[in-house]
Amino acid sequence: MRVERTRRLRGSGTKASSRAHSTTAADLIPASPSLAALQMAARKCKACDLWRNATQAVFGEGRTPARVMFVGEQPGDSEDKTGHPFVGPAGKLLDEVLVEVGIDRADVFVTNVVKHFKWVAAQRGKRRIHKKPRQSEIEACRPWLEAELQVVRPEVLVCLGASAAQALLGKDFRVTRERGILMKSHLALYIMATTHPASVLRAPDSEAREQQRREFVRDLRKVADLIHAGSASAA
Repeated sequence: MRVERTRRLRGSGTKASSRAHSTTAADLIPASPSLAALQMAARKCKACDLWRNATQAVFGEGRTPARVMFVGEQPGDSEDKTGHPFVGPAGKLLDEVLVEVGIDRADVFVTNVVKHFKWVAAQRGKRRIHKKPRQSEIEACRPWLEAELQVVRPEVLVCLGASAAQALLGKDFRVTRERGILMKSHLALYIMATTHPASVLRAPDSEAREQQRREFVRDLRKVADLIHAGSASAA
């Protein structure tokens, strides 16, 4: 197993948002947070302007504590409408791959670095198109992610895509260069970055999609092997 040094999670990052908003995300977080309390508090968050066009905040869900915690970029259209993370096409692909590699979905916590859906209207029709969040929006939401990490206490933290990886591992991190590497971390026993399942679905043709899916499976199989080895050692 290859292990590399993890970059430190960068500072709380709420200064930019506090200048524009009187209440930051950190102000809403209970002193001794539980998942239920955090989910309730996040509904009131207006630390950046993304709440204005979103249906609702979409907070993380799953087991606490969890063996594995997955962090994506932001909720999508389906998540914004239902209020639950990873329930759209990308979430379904993630669920399929978890079954394939042998990770119990009940042992997993899923969330995003940004809790509101950022979108623009399609030029034709009523579709809402995902738009990449700005760094200031990611920083405004960072206290929620830090609180989730405190509650979830994952053994393995998996960053799905560049936005999540750079939020947790630093802006110089490149998923294309360092994906699939299990690294020691202060955030969890191990941390890994891989592609977001949405990028697999956006591949230009069936051959590219299948190749990217195989690589995604390969990365998550490393996580499965690691947690299964830990379970065997504990037994």
